[in-house]
Amino acid sequence: MTNPTSFGFISTDIAGAYLVNPFYMEDSRGYFAKNYEKDIYRSLGFFREIAEEFETLSAHNVIRGLHFQSRFPQDKIVRSVKGEIFDVIVDLRRDSETFLEWRGFHLSETNRQSLLVPHGCAHGFLVLSKEALVSYICAGKYYREFDTGIHYMDPRLSIEWPIDLNESVIISEKDAALQTLDTFLASLGGFGSDEMPDAGDDIPGGNP
Repeated sequence: MTNPTSFGFISTDIAGAYLVNPFYMEDSRGYFAKNYEKDIYRSLGFFREIAEEFETLSAHNVIRGLHFQSRFPQDKIVRSVKGEIFDVIVDLRRDSETFLEWRGFHLSETNRQSLLVPHGCAHGFLVLSKEALVSYICAGKYYREFDTGIHYMDPRLSIEWPIDLNESVIISEKDAALQTLDTFLASLGGFGSDEMPDAGDDIPGGNP
């Protein structure tokens, strides 16, 4: 049996965004991994209640994103269960020191890391492996009417996707038609602290 590894949170320079190492152990049967525990996340200051969990299976060179909700934005805990992705977040919080900056992280079945994406950030990823099974744990209710995003090749963001742009990127019609950053800024100007969570969320000072 290997020595178990405990939960570990690695801060990034985007406030509220963390790389998360799971509790993990192996023995002759295989492995056991725990990727979320409410009290451990609360010790980090993450008090929102989990509202949904889902997964996507995507082929090589698929790009999904950059997604967010224009009202009541969700927090997301994202990991690649199978394969490898280049996971990107864009800070859309106008009071943040990293407003309009992006960061990219490699998530894979090998490093087993998750990425905690704070509300007020856009999120997307590129599949680097043959395929990738990606899990999402989301805090905050999903609202279809507020589901939107910014185009993955927006020139102002200039995200450095690790792909030869001469290759064929696979993207949905919906994502291909997403708005520009300028359009988002003209309509919302970014997220403010008074526009963040759903009023029903379990946050400090909110419902117990």
